[in-house]
Amino acid sequence: MNVSQTMETEEDLLTSLQIKLYHPQQRSKGMFSLLTLGRRIKQDADDPLRVGRDGQTCTLALVDQKVSRKQLSLHAYRTPQRQGMFFTIQNLSKKGRLIVNGTGLEYLERLDLPDKAMVRFGEYEMLIMREPGEAKGSFEMELDVLEVSPSTETCVCVPPRNPVMDTGFGYTEGLRFHEPSECDDTMPYHM
Repeated sequence: MNVSQTMETEEDLLTSLQIKLYHPQQRSKGMFSLLTLGRRIKQDADDPLRVGRDGQTCTLALVDQKVSRKQLSLHAYRTPQRQGMFFTIQNLSKKGRLIVNGTGLEYLERLDLPDKAMVRFGEYEMLIMREPGEAKGSFEMELDVLEVSPSTETCVCVPPRNPVMDTGFGYTEGLRFHEPSECDDTMPYHM
């Protein structure tokens, strides 16, 4: 087998990151307008994939002044114990926390990214899924925008912002019963 055939085989087996993005105001604000959506993009494994509003230093630039210039980065790595390419995620924002599957990351903290991760910062949600491959020098990513929150689609519950106390009077306000509607014959019933 010659070198060009080996290279083609390796390229066919790239690790792939499927990144699905969501923001509640994405239709009106156009924050994903600088991204290449729906196409696979090849990325060198030794270059971190950065997300933020700075189009010069970030691979994925968002059009939103509320996003940090460098919000987060994904770093590819390999280990001698396991085959394949894996990723860590790092918070690059000094102002905001990054939430990865419920775990909060402060500035410069990093975490191994599981094969499927829900990432949140500000009002943004990113669903990141890794498909394994065998190539060592590069990986590919594909970006899509979701119409609904991925936490809704994947049943990842988001706790409500304000706790609601259960008083028992919510929807059944007019249906209060002071007496049981049925009585068990074996139990004595007192009025």
